[in-house]
Amino acid sequence: MLPNGLRVITVPVGGNPSVIVLVTVETGSNYESKSENGLAHFLEHMCFKGTVNRPGVSDVVKELEGLGAQNNAFTVNESTNYYARGARKHFSKMFEIVSDLYLNPTLPVPDIEKEKGVILEEINMYEDLPQRKVWDVLSIVMYGDVPAGRSILGSKENIKKFTRPDFVNYRNKHYVASKTIIVVAGDVEEQMVLKEAKKYFRNIPSGKRVSKPAVIEKQRLPQLLTHKKKTDQTHMVMAFRTYGADDKRVPTLSVLAEILGGGLSSRLFVKLRDEMGTSYYVHAGNYECTDHGAFYIATGINVSRTREVVKVLLDECKKIIKVLVPETELQKAKEHLIGALYMGLETTDSIAEFYASQEVNTGKLKNPHELEKMIRRVTARDVMKIAKEIFRDNRLNLAIVGNIDDGSGVKKALSLK
Repeated sequence: MLPNGLRVITVPVGGNPSVIVLVTVETGSNYESKSENGLAHFLEHMCFKGTVNRPGVSDVVKELEGLGAQNNAFTVNESTNYYARGARKHFSKMFEIVSDLYLNPTLPVPDIEKEKGVILEEINMYEDLPQRKVWDVLSIVMYGDVPAGRSILGSKENIKKFTRPDFVNYRNKHYVASKTIIVVAGDVEEQMVLKEAKKYFRNIPSGKRVSKPAVIEKQRLPQLLTHKKKTDQTHMVMAFRTYGADDKRVPTLSVLAEILGGGLSSRLFVKLRDEMGTSYYVHAGNYECTDHGAFYIATGINVSRTREVVKVLLDECKKIIKVLVPETELQKAKEHLIGALYMGLETTDSIAEFYASQEVNTGKLKNPHELEKMIRRVTARDVMKIAKEIFRDNRLNLAIVGNIDDGSGVKKALSLK
């Protein structure tokens, strides 16, 4: 950490031909008020519309592509991320350009008005993707009308009314040294990275760190929310409230997800696809933010079999509560999970995002070997214990998008009792 509070993470990857410069700021939809919802993502778009040093709309992109580099940005619930990835010989130049993009956007009014149309079409695009839309429905049913329950893209009403002062005020509040993280991964040395960081970020504002509202979870009974849409396939996500990313039970949740829906030989894949023929895809996972999380099962089915599949998912959850996972199945799940962990870190961009995400969500950095050890320590009894903790009616939520009515039949089946 530099004296101004800026955090710099260097991940040397010797011999790798590419280097990535990733600048992350700890703000996203979970940091927005209702009237601000969508502003973090919109601001991310606007940073590409010209800087003090590169005033043209496409100057930044043209210069990076002229170096043979890839560049983009993305916003999630608790962070906004800007990056450029290219050949090692262009590291210093890429660092300077990404720094300029992050620190010196001009936010021209004409381009704000033009970009409103772009983002409205982005919203329309995701509305037309039920496999994506169902996650927004899940956020609503689990968290309601609070930041954690709102879309990252924001509402169309908000997008239409944002003005330049909104962007300036939001940026001044959040784009400060104490909320900024620089991650560089590739064939670089720490001193090289620190030199560039001190050079370009020496004047970054050091304003007060603004926190997000805490997520308060209250639930007594199973919750269901359906979004009727004319589709050939109905998509649903069943989710159980879990824990924040820094919770010691997260590795066990990962193993549980692997057993239920982590591969082609997982319990749910075999049951729903191989035995019943109800689904093309089904997978399970655990989603964690700083102070909340969700264990989820996602699948796509024919609407006529919705209640049947809901019952099967719950039955499989109940089985894992009552019967210890056989040792051979447990070891298979661990090996598959660990293999996916390492294979998911084969590129510099995946490595940078891996460490940036840890810093944002936990403030602690663990390398893959440390995570592997944590996974290997998980026992069958740990899995049963965590299943008993989370597979309860007062944690159970279901989101459905498709050509379904009110879901009253599904509601009757939605219980672990």
